[in-house]
Amino acid sequence: MATLANQAVAADGARPDPVEEAARCAPALIRYLGPGDHVTRRYVSRGAEINTGEYLDYPARVRDGMPIRDHFALDTHGFVLGRHASAITDFADKGAIDAVYMREVEELVTRLTGASRTAAQGWMIRTSADLSAQVAEKVEGYVHAGGIQPPAGEAHVDYNEITGQRAAQRMYAQAFPDGPGYKRYICVSLWRTFSPGPQDWPLAVCDGRTVQDEETASNTLFVVDEFPVGDALVAPVENEDQMIAATIFRHRERHRWWYFSNMSAEDVLLFKFQDSDHSVTWRCPHTAFHDTSLPDTKTRSSIEVRCVAFFE
Repeated sequence: MATLANQAVAADGARPDPVEEAARCAPALIRYLGPGDHVTRRYVSRGAEINTGEYLDYPARVRDGMPIRDHFALDTHGFVLGRHASAITDFADKGAIDAVYMREVEELVTRLTGASRTAAQGWMIRTSADLSAQVAEKVEGYVHAGGIQPPAGEAHVDYNEITGQRAAQRMYAQAFPDGPGYKRYICVSLWRTFSPGPQDWPLAVCDGRTVQDEETASNTLFVVDEFPVGDALVAPVENEDQMIAATIFRHRERHRWWYFSNMSAEDVLLFKFQDSDHSVTWRCPHTAFHDTSLPDTKTRSSIEVRCVAFFE
């Protein structure tokens, strides 16, 4: 007989589809914000990222959605897997990514969301390879875009509500200054691996129907050349509640995690940061996890592009 732990109930009380319950599961450790009150901040620098607060690893089962890839819907689960053949053959070519891939992604996201049009914000390469040499390099004026970072380490959504609202307003004004305005926006990420599969640290996405506001906290972003130390990490910052911030999550048994095993370069995972329409599934927590369920896994290299899709 199935237990509540392995037959998770969605936040709206709905039971998962039987086809989902039959999916193969990979054991995982998912990192969440620990219980209690914390100053929660994320500091990013060249090749490295650190969080303040206490984070704990919780055992989880991540279901493999690849055999049922067409089952998932963006407005139902908060994510969808599509197919796309990119003209880019070398994702280390920054010029080609800026000139070609960003336009590809805008067209693809518009199609996958059904939006009127899409504006790409920026991109980042993430890899499970050793980045210690890059971290050791001193930088000035580090910009958190168009570089190489490690995989995400904890359950999160890249925006909180105010950050998503401001991103949509800013991007529409920049990209479509003569546009008629928008009725709805969706802040999303378009994620693709370009290393051979199966990946050692694939991306897991959480069914957005299984999360609620009560387990969330904001995680303020600080882009720095060097990380602060000691008390400086959590020293008061004026108007911090108005700064760019992500949403992070505390562990709940009802969270239902998925991944798509052995993704190829023509598989693209689209998931929501924030949808202004809250009548549908409007956000999707995500994180990397170490996949020990498959043999001969390989170093993951992936590219993610943040976008805002607009419905005019």
